[in-house]
Amino acid sequence: MPAVTELRYSKAEKVLHVAFDDGSRFALPAEYLRVESPSAEVQGHGPGQKTIVPARRHVGIMRIEPVGHYAVRLAFDDLHDSGIYSWDYLYRLGRDQAEIWAEYERALALKGLSRDPPARRPA
Repeated sequence: MPAVTELRYSKAEKVLHVAFDDGSRFALPAEYLRVESPSAEVQGHGPGQKTIVPARRHVGIMRIEPVGHYAVRLAFDDLHDSGIYSWDYLYRLGRDQAEIWAEYERALALKGLSRDPPARRPA
């Protein structure tokens, strides 16, 4: 599997730019990375246990922490920080982004959920 050669976060765009040694380059939105977190909290502990995470349209990444030479831990501004994103997982998220995102949007629609956070009520 290709190794990461560049990892750069654009705070303004809320996009993680990832380049691999095979020449592949991906722009992965923070929202996408958050809702597809490899954590057990999101993925569950077995097949069919994945949690659909709604209302993360505006989420950003606060920290990127290296995990050995094979992964990073992403800390999001919604305080989720338990997922370890291996190079293999980031590559798959980039390569299959269109299909994974379409499935996420289908799952949201089936559950009547939204990417947008609930509207705030006036104080």
